[in-house]
Amino acid sequence: MRPEHNSNVLVGLDGGNPLGFLAAVGTLRSATLALGDLHIRPCMQWRKTFGGWRPEIQFVGEECLTVEAVLPIISKWLKDAPGKIAFESFESVRPSQEKFRAVAIRANENISDFNDRAELDFLAAFGSEAVEENGCIANCAIRANRSHEFLRFAHNLISETEEKHFRKTLLEVWLYDDPIETHSMRWDPREDIRYALRWRKPEGDPARKFQGTMWGANRLAIEALPLMPSVPVKGRLETTGVSVFRGEGIYWTWPIWENFLGLETVYSLLSLKELQKRQPDREKLLAMGIAEVYRSQRISQGKYRNFTTAISV
Repeated sequence: MRPEHNSNVLVGLDGGNPLGFLAAVGTLRSATLALGDLHIRPCMQWRKTFGGWRPEIQFVGEECLTVEAVLPIISKWLKDAPGKIAFESFESVRPSQEKFRAVAIRANENISDFNDRAELDFLAAFGSEAVEENGCIANCAIRANRSHEFLRFAHNLISETEEKHFRKTLLEVWLYDDPIETHSMRWDPREDIRYALRWRKPEGDPARKFQGTMWGANRLAIEALPLMPSVPVKGRLETTGVSVFRGEGIYWTWPIWENFLGLETVYSLLSLKELQKRQPDREKLLAMGIAEVYRSQRISQGKYRNFTTAISV
């Protein structure tokens, strides 16, 4: 189901969906790194079309380059992406402070230039050995799966997602027709199905395997994580873009911009202090080209987390 369009608008991605936004930013990062040696600079903006905010990407340096043309390049890069080493280092087990520190030191020693930073950037996005939590490292606030599942499911997606999954994620209406078990990072609010609305308790419900997800979206979303590092602040770990509002809960806030921006500028936008206020100054943000601000609450259901449907703030 592919809507007709004549531009590089990624009609499959909805900026109001946490998973859709992460997949869009992950696409920009993947394209930037995959095309760097070809001296092509991808830029992205958001357009209000197809019933929501959809990302549009352009490739500076090649006037006629299309998403269709670069998909094989991005797909190959994602299969070999150096950052995947970070998810292979812990054998699907929530790492201890000692183990995480050793892996981070090794990753730092292996850096020879900027292009070697991928593993270290993913480690910084996942957690920090400087903050202990239940005998292990504290980890990122946008993690929705349990720690060991987060690492294992990310590894599964990196290993098994193919070009066809990226194509239908970016260029088609989502049908949620990929198997969900062991391949979902739980960033889509659609996965928040409460016990009261099920025949059985969600945990261990055999019917869950008949639900679907989008492998391509989850895989691309993983590539956005290095843009949202977690850092120790006053004895606790804080994740870029996530705020704790006392008495209200944990919220993740992200911007929608209307000008073509490169990866470095998008990185800075995600960390804007103004976005983390209970009520951001929309006029101030509009002057920066930010047309919309979305916010989603992180909630817990037993051992799992979910993100609620985002609202405009």
